[in-house]
Amino acid sequence: MARIAGVDIPNNKRGEIALTYIYGIGRSRANKILQEAGIDRDIKAKDWNDEQTAAIRQIISTFRVEGELRSEVQLNIKRLQDIGCYRGVRHRIGLPLRGQHTKNNARTRRGKKKTIANKKK
Repeated sequence: MARIAGVDIPNNKRGEIALTYIYGIGRSRANKILQEAGIDRDIKAKDWNDEQTAAIRQIISTFRVEGELRSEVQLNIKRLQDIGCYRGVRHRIGLPLRGQHTKNNARTRRGKKKTIANKKK
């Protein structure tokens, strides 16, 4: 099992998919990395030799991934909250911030439904 950028890459996945286990690398960036390293994207991660793994590590080190990227995203959210803008307020109270309706939906952001009992007559 190869370890790249502090993440264990799954052996039995194709290279293109295996690289997406690293936070900050999606399918298109994984394809670009493999193309730059000169590796076929259909080769499984367990079939990479040491030189190929080293080449991938070298290329990934130029990108902002994993902990560095996570901390940058959190700092951006904190900045929005500190200046008190609309998006920052929505982050703070845990509601959608890109204009979605919340009357009937938005369960992902609002959490599990809380049932409120009716008044007794």
